[in-house]
Amino acid sequence: MIVPRFWAESRAHHPRDKARGQVTVRRFGWSDTSQEEAEEMARRRAAEALAAALAGSKGVLRREPKIPYNGAEGVPIREEVIARHGDHVITRNSYGAQCLNTPDVAFADIDFEAPPRLARILVHAGLLMIVAALVAAWLRSGLAVFISAFLVLVLAVPFAGLTRKLGLAVGGGPLKSAMARVHHFLQRNPDWKLRVYRTPAGLRVLVLHQTFAAGSEAITGFFGALGVDPLYAKMCRNQQCFRARLTPKPWRIGLSHTLRPRPGVWPIREEYLAKRQAWVHEYERRSSSYAACEFLEELGNGVTHPRVAAVVALHDSVSQALSGRQIA
Repeated sequence: MIVPRFWAESRAHHPRDKARGQVTVRRFGWSDTSQEEAEEMARRRAAEALAAALAGSKGVLRREPKIPYNGAEGVPIREEVIARHGDHVITRNSYGAQCLNTPDVAFADIDFEAPPRLARILVHAGLLMIVAALVAAWLRSGLAVFISAFLVLVLAVPFAGLTRKLGLAVGGGPLKSAMARVHHFLQRNPDWKLRVYRTPAGLRVLVLHQTFAAGSEAITGFFGALGVDPLYAKMCRNQQCFRARLTPKPWRIGLSHTLRPRPGVWPIREEYLAKRQAWVHEYERRSSSYAACEFLEELGNGVTHPRVAAVVALHDSVSQALSGRQIA
């Protein structure tokens, strides 16, 4: 996991000539030491990318995406660093919330409203296709075949979502269903110890007994068993870290406008700092009355790892998980 303090972006340009049109590339540079070191890295990476583009290498991006935490390989997390606690780092994300980034203390997010997964959609599409084929054969109509195929494409996703919601309702609701997956995992892994929190959109599960690399087989299996958001799992693998939001989402605490300047990409130019700082001041004032999550229970019989215990204390303090305040 790399979360640098200093960032820069550099531009390398090759003018139009007889051999080719003009080529311009931009690359980021970063450093924990100085702004000058970040600028030097940016210049070097831009020059290397331009040389590769001119040499005919395929897939050379002209510009790296200005997304602070997109799971892109090769570019670290680009967010404002709020605090460092050893190698655990608190940053401010693109919409203004504080986030904990840790290289080896495993967090898992379970989203109650997650869209149906591809495998589920394909199963439902297959069921609809069978029904459509039977209806088309009964009607003996080519038009019916076309209409049926169109309906399969249109209805597969909502049909999969509907059956998922019905299944959750039969199982006692999304919270009970998610907790059942947690308990089932512990039954098959009795040496694990977990700490469970309620979030506004689902559950957060913190692994207590051991530290893990984000790309390990154990974590891949853990994420799969709990039904973790696939995007979150991908980010963990690519950035080699785990992540947990520590403060509320701004639109849940009455802030109708987003972090300025939009869309909150870091770093920003000096002329925008005052506007950003004013937004942050108002956000921090409002967010102090809310919690990001609520502690529910600890499960399992293992012993909490000392390194994890320190992260639990930090997480619970900043997120106000034990405060009893409304979660947002």
